[in-house]
Amino acid sequence: MKPVRKAIFPVAGFGTRFLPATKSVPKEMLPVVDRPLIQYAVDEARAAGIDQMIFVTGRNKGAIEDYFDSAFEIETDLTAKNKTAFLDILKETRLAPGKAAFVRQQAMLGLGHAVGCARDLIGDEPFAVLLPDERCGIRPTPACVRWSRPMRRRAATSSRWSRCLPSIPIATG
Repeated sequence: MKPVRKAIFPVAGFGTRFLPATKSVPKEMLPVVDRPLIQYAVDEARAAGIDQMIFVTGRNKGAIEDYFDSAFEIETDLTAKNKTAFLDILKETRLAPGKAAFVRQQAMLGLGHAVGCARDLIGDEPFAVLLPDERCGIRPTPACVRWSRPMRRRAATSSRWSRCLPSIPIATG
């Protein structure tokens, strides 16, 4: 079985559970301490060895794409002021060129439809689906890392993994 190298982040919804905060801010950008929810999900995917992040977005979700890009004005100002600690923090939020893809889901028709919107980018490779607004707590070893270790050691079916970790669905293409 091929290793899981791609992750889909379905982030197109309105975030009605988080109203009124999500009236002007995407739910995935709501902060938990000093980082938005989406950053925790991406960090979890990276820790599991996933290097291709596919975001299925919707209208008014440009802040997510901007977040993972460089912030030229801020970085220029921080460089001029020699604030390297802040520059290092910002560097951790950037995704390498070609490692992030953004696909638009034009109509919110559920999770399956959102995952289907990324099918051309997935092909027939195994992939993970991470739901950034479903944070259940922060553990020392993220769930993606826990399920990716056994997958690397032996072949497994997606149904076996979905029984073990229903909050992180895995599909094989």
